[in-house]
Amino acid sequence: MTRSAWLHWTTLAPLTATVVLALSWGSHPGVVAALGIGIFLVGAVLSAVHHAEVVAHRVGEPFGSLLLAVAVTVIEVALIVTLMKSGSDTSALARDTVFAAVMITLNGIAGLSLLIGAVKYRMAVFNPEGAGSALLTVVALAALTLVLPRFTTSAPGPEFSGAQLAFAAVASLVLYGVFVFTQTVRHRDFFLPVDGGRGPVDADDDGHADPPSDRAALASLGLLLVGLVAVVGLAKVESYPIEDAVAAVGLPHSFVGVVIALLVLLPESIAAARAAAQDRVQTSLNLAYGSAMASIGLTIPAIAVASIWLDGPLVLGLEPTQMVLLLVSVIGAVLTVVPGRAKSLHGAVALVLLAAFVFLAINP
Repeated sequence: MTRSAWLHWTTLAPLTATVVLALSWGSHPGVVAALGIGIFLVGAVLSAVHHAEVVAHRVGEPFGSLLLAVAVTVIEVALIVTLMKSGSDTSALARDTVFAAVMITLNGIAGLSLLIGAVKYRMAVFNPEGAGSALLTVVALAALTLVLPRFTTSAPGPEFSGAQLAFAAVASLVLYGVFVFTQTVRHRDFFLPVDGGRGPVDADDDGHADPPSDRAALASLGLLLVGLVAVVGLAKVESYPIEDAVAAVGLPHSFVGVVIALLVLLPESIAAARAAAQDRVQTSLNLAYGSAMASIGLTIPAIAVASIWLDGPLVLGLEPTQMVLLLVSVIGAVLTVVPGRAKSLHGAVALVLLAAFVFLAINP
């Protein structure tokens, strides 16, 4: 890497975040210190996903969307587990965070991308076979892990029994694995950016900027690993301040899950919006649905394994209001994806559903 590359914020952010982690590890920071650490945490998140995107550009689409989704999920799992070990009532934290991620991706990231694409190019164009396959997998995962626990009877409350949780975890991994095979091997062309008749996106018409060199990709891979370590550690340091802040402003404890999801999905939102502005709405939907899928298909199995060491129950079943929001969001997403193109109305409807979710999370 050149000297100017080393001085770039995407290089400095994970390195300085690691230094902050070493200085703050084991502490319970106050308000001012927590805000400062939070800045470095956000910087580490943004830089980590940036470097994931650089590596992804080297290997090509749709591997790019897959790598970004996995990187974000690692961050999400780290935040959930560290907060669940904080000792307070966190039995529903995994559910609240995963559900928030699903709502933000289905309605927020996808809705914003469709709105940007439709406003800028009159119609947002994408491949309904690829987007539909991803949406189908998200719906199946959400039903298996978030809806069914509300109706099972082997364990008290909206929880899975041990055997049921193990089945849900294995089924989630199987569905996610089959989808990844479909996306990257069997039907890779369904997930590539669609030419809407407005000309190539870049010089080689592959839907991406020209890929970086091997050296740059390897450097980004190393910085990605450093950034993820920093995120995991700083998440542990920030676990108490996050809960204290939510309680201090009088919000329900479940809003902690929304905060986590908003934090980890911010880089994905920026990347998806940028892709939509470049007439690559398919890439935006890959990011949105891929993140929702990874959030369920990888987080739930990870939490299932972590529950062996975590104390207390693991509540996964959605509340009735949440199930209604999920149902309406799924119906809207299906009606949007089927035609293969969307108007600005579709994006606006999705964003209104996201606003309803956030409002009801604050004022249930």
